[in-house]
Amino acid sequence: MKPNSLLQLNGLILGAVLSLHAAADPEPIVVCYPGGPVNEADANTAMEAMLRVIEKAGEWPAHRFNSFFTADPAQCKTLMTQKKPAFAITSLGLFLEQREPLSLDAIVQPRMKGATSERYHLMVQKGHYSSVASLQGKLVGGTVFEEPDFLQKIVFKGTLAPTTFFHLAPSRQAIKALRSLDKGELDAVLLNGQQFDALPSLPLKSSLEAVFTSDVVPLMGLIANRNLSSAEDRTHFAKALEAMCLDSEGKKLCELFGIEAFVAVDKGAIDAAIALWKKGH
Repeated sequence: MKPNSLLQLNGLILGAVLSLHAAADPEPIVVCYPGGPVNEADANTAMEAMLRVIEKAGEWPAHRFNSFFTADPAQCKTLMTQKKPAFAITSLGLFLEQREPLSLDAIVQPRMKGATSERYHLMVQKGHYSSVASLQGKLVGGTVFEEPDFLQKIVFKGTLAPTTFFHLAPSRQAIKALRSLDKGELDAVLLNGQQFDALPSLPLKSSLEAVFTSDVVPLMGLIANRNLSSAEDRTHFAKALEAMCLDSEGKKLCELFGIEAFVAVDKGAIDAAIALWKKGH
């Protein structure tokens, strides 16, 4: 065999090996849950189980995808930059912040208790405070303070900046903050929709009331990088995720997170949130 032919053959073999290796590498799915009490190892285990169901629903080979979970917004941004995922599951705040620099689109939303949106509630002991204004400089707890720009621009619609208006007492668990409010150690607690819905089941001694309830805020689910995924890829992944809660194993995971179904994104609601974010204050 001529030297040139041998080099060409070696090149073809090397190219084939590298191609097989690349195909075998799982595609990253970054999952961000800012401020939550979820343990990273437990979250990755749950996400891996979820991805196996999605792979089955989408008729992909097992372990086509691999999850990278974090509850830290800064770490999430690092993962999005380093891992360059075509798909990710993030909070609305992270999506809005990274949407333009990373060319992100919202693809699928979770439906919980019949809705794809939620409201935020600022809770106080009944009769102690009458308005948001009366809480200026007061001690406010909760798990939702990891994304202050999101709270300012979307939840409070630019009327106040929580980090300067309140004295914040961040917590990893909503129940811990609510118990502190119940004891009078906090003046108020800011809850998201899921946390607010759990209030009736909590054994609190004090009666609580909301001095502020936000307008509806869309729940965020699957997002995609337009530059790293095709329209066909996005449609395929969306359909697989939408089928997840119909699968016997997937249904258990959906119920674990309080999700009834994954549905196509409400574009009008997302566009409204984008407009609020751009408006800023």
